Amino acid sequence: MIKPRSSSLRTFALPMFVAAIGGLAAACGSAHPDGSSDDRGTDRGGLNGAAPVLGSAQTFAVLGGSTVTNTGATTITGDLGVDPGLAVTGFPPGIVMGGAVHAGDALALQAQTDVTAAYGVLASEACSQDLTGKDLGGLTLTPGVYCFSSSAQLTGSLTLDAQGHADAVFVFKIVSTLTSASNASVNVINGGGDCGVFWQVGSSATLGTGTSFVGSILALTSISITTGATISGRALARNGAVTMDQNVISASSCNIVSAKDAGAADAAVANDAAVAIPDSGVVDSSPGVDSSVPPTDAGGTDAGVMDSGTTNGDGGTTS
Repeated sequence: MIKPRSSSLRTFALPMFVAAIGGLAAACGSAHPDGSSDDRGTDRGGLNGAAPVLGSAQTFAVLGGSTVTNTGATTITGDLGVDPGLAVTGFPPGIVMGGAVHAGDALALQAQTDVTAAYGVLASEACSQDLTGKDLGGLTLTPGVYCFSSSAQLTGSLTLDAQGHADAVFVFKIVSTLTSASNASVNVINGGGDCGVFWQVGSSATLGTGTSFVGSILALTSISITTGATISGRALARNGAVTMDQNVISASSCNIVSAKDAGAADAAVANDAAVAIPDSGVVDSSPGVDSSVPPTDAGGTDAGVMDSGTTNGDGGTTS
C-alpha cells in the first residue's frame, strides 16, 4: 500500500523557500560592493543629503537680490541676474558667456523664487555632523550634511571625498557667515562633481583673494567675491548684493543649458537623432527587433533613439 506523502515536508520546505527568496531580493537590492542600498529616489540624495531642485536658478552663475556689481575683467559663464533690484554694473569690462543678463525680468524673478525654495530645503536637512568652531581648512569630508550653529571659516584647503559616487552630495548649513582666507580652496575628489556641493548661508558669504571655491552658495543676504577668487558653481544671493572683482565664475561644469540657448540645443538634439545609425549587425535585446536592419527617420526618432528632452532655463523640458 502506498502511504500518503507527509505534509510535514511541505510545512518545512515552504518557510525555507520564502527565506531564500527574501535573501536573494536583499542581495539584489544592494547596488554597491559595500552592501549599501542604491537609493535613487531623490535628486542626488542617496548619500546622506539631498540636493535641492534649483529650477530656473540652475542656469544662473550669479544672481543678486539688490544689486550686482563688478570691477575689472570678470568672466561669468551662465546667466547673470538681479531681482527685485534692477542695477547691474561693471559689464563691461566684465563679460557674460553662454548666458545673458536678466535685470528685474520674469526669469530673474522666477529664479529668486526657486532659490528661496531651495534655501528652505537645505535649511531643513538633518545634520550628519556639527562642525561649529572648527576651521574647514585641512579637513577631508565624505558626503553628508555639515552644520555650523554660528559662522564658518575656511583657511587652507578643504577636501570633499565623493568615495567613487558621481552623485555624491555635500551640504553645508551655516547659521551666520561664511568666510574664506586668501588662497583658500575646496577640492572634490574620487568621482564627485562640483554641482553636488551646496552652501546654505544664513547671513553673508565672503571669499578671500585668490580663493578657489566649489559649489552653489545660497546666501540670505550678500556674497562678496574678492580679487582673483573663482567659483566653479554659483553665487546666489537672496536679498543683498553680489560684488565681484576680477573673478571667474562658471556654472558650466553642471552641464546647464541657458534659457538663451535652449532652443538651439533642442534643434541640435533633433538633428543628431536624425542621423542614421550604422549597421552594427548585433541583434537588439527587444524581441523581434534586429538592429542589422537599417533604421529609418521618423520625425527625429531613429532606431529607438529618441530625444529625451533638453532642460530649458525655466527647469522644464521639451520633447
